Amino acid sequence: MTSSLQGPFLITGASGHLGRRVVDLVLDAQAGPLIVTTRHPDKLADLAARGVEVRAADFTKPETLASAFAGAHRVLIVSTDDLTPGQRFASHKAAIEAAAAAGVRHIVYTSLTNPGADSPISFAGDHAGTEAALVACGVPHSILRNNLYTDLFLMTAPQAIASGTLYAAAGNGRVGYVTREDCARAAAAALLTAEGSRTFDITGPGLVAQADVARMLAEISGRPVTYVPLAPADLRQGMVQQGLPAELAALLVSIDEAIAKGTLAVVSSAVEDLTGRAPTSVRAFLEAHAGTLAPPAS
Repeated sequence: MTSSLQGPFLITGASGHLGRRVVDLVLDAQAGPLIVTTRHPDKLADLAARGVEVRAADFTKPETLASAFAGAHRVLIVSTDDLTPGQRFASHKAAIEAAAAAGVRHIVYTSLTNPGADSPISFAGDHAGTEAALVACGVPHSILRNNLYTDLFLMTAPQAIASGTLYAAAGNGRVGYVTREDCARAAAAALLTAEGSRTFDITGPGLVAQADVARMLAEISGRPVTYVPLAPADLRQGMVQQGLPAELAALLVSIDEAIAKGTLAVVSSAVEDLTGRAPTSVRAFLEAHAGTLAPPAS
């Protein structure tokens, strides 16, 4: 991946998992100058030592953003994970306005698959609002509608293998699961090369249902795993009983409801179109992490 466009390039949320991986990919491409922002600049001292300009920025404090975006030509805004109602959109809008005021020439934004008003996902409206703000600001932009991370199975698969049961409220719905790595590669490519204004569905290569995942886990682990669909209210109650905060449980269940509704049943060629390399399948990802998926020792 090489840049055909001129920097400086700026990446927000650079201390997070996705943002940091995009930073590494841009550095690997020897593109620059590179600016990164974070609420905690001390966490990125290693990047500063490599010649990256590290700036402090807090989307919830708009007064910090003018200096944060100053001089940048192309910006990647990594969506925040704030669960406070309305705060995520307010933060994104402040960042977009600051970038536009700074004269940025292109904005890349990490959004969500089908974030319209009919999405059951609790934070979908924040992404829909952000997309509208991007259009309204007048700056050419790339909207990357990332589907669910395949990586999430690294948290749920060990318990499913250990218990022999994969619980979800997703019905028979299917998802175009995509790895965080493929999302990072697509974001880096868009930041370095995309022109005009366009929306990309960032997905894996195929649609996968929970029953498919259970079957894959059984085949990879050599242990029986069965998918058991639950009612959303029952799944939410079970999560809370296991100690999950009610707000987070509601968010996770809303994602399952979106799966059941078909909201996330989207597959596109965007990852390969942007990066020149096909995305990783769920099966290949799980096989590559077979050791991690092993259930904890009793």
